[in-house]
Amino acid sequence: MYHPAGSSVCPRPVPETNRQKDKNRDPLLNVQTSELDQLLTSIAAELLAAKGTVRASAIDPPKPGGAFDCAVAALIDHTILRPDASAGDVRKVCAEARQYGFASVCVNPVRVALAAAELRGSQVKTCSVAGFPLGATTTEVKVREAELAIRDGAQEVDMVINVGALKDRDYLAVKSDIQGVADVCHAGGALLKVIIEACLLDDSEKAIACAIAKLAGADFVKTSTGFSKSGATAADVALMRRVVGPEMGVKAAGGIRTLEDLQAMVASGASRVGASASVKIVEASTR
Repeated sequence: MYHPAGSSVCPRPVPETNRQKDKNRDPLLNVQTSELDQLLTSIAAELLAAKGTVRASAIDPPKPGGAFDCAVAALIDHTILRPDASAGDVRKVCAEARQYGFASVCVNPVRVALAAAELRGSQVKTCSVAGFPLGATTTEVKVREAELAIRDGAQEVDMVINVGALKDRDYLAVKSDIQGVADVCHAGGALLKVIIEACLLDDSEKAIACAIAKLAGADFVKTSTGFSKSGATAADVALMRRVVGPEMGVKAAGGIRTLEDLQAMVASGASRVGASASVKIVEASTR
């Protein structure tokens, strides 16, 4: 069913709020590096040994009737992070997001102001990225990227962790990197999603990365940039959900192209999905 551009048949989504932080209770503040290494390794081992997963509510199979499923649309960050994306491409994606009622439009920093202008007056949020796609810039650069994105209208920021520091087991550096961006995002009223780039990590490292992101004050953990060796898997989503529990968001991204892909991620614990095939996914929910 077609709905005019600029309108959405979906009801107003419930606004998301930043997870409140209590730094005075942060267990990492007085922990030495060697102790932190042992703590996080122990946490990872316990989580990997745990049975069962925390699952999100499953999305119902498509039903006949012609109207797309608003619940599906509300899960999706409609994404255009291609380096060759033109202004016209961004405007088109924003128009689609307004029409279908997607959660957000995720764009590169240079397109934030444009996306924010195109989405003004709608319930669709503007999302951008920091340290993307490698995570190998300094914390100061990531913080400044987040500051500028929020200034230009971003309401959500997806940052990439320092994967190399995680591999070095320099967990305080990983936490400091995330916390610096989290502080800026929350001061500006924005959500922070932390991309762990799961395809580059073993299961223990995935669990540790998620535990650190939670301790650092992130609002979501996210599987992938979509620019590395592979994207989201249901197994990774389930592990990440088990680590962060029900109070944080889990975003699956990378290679999600069909309604069935989305349903598998949600069944494993995802509360948000990043996709560029968003229109195809939502329209499949009408059949």
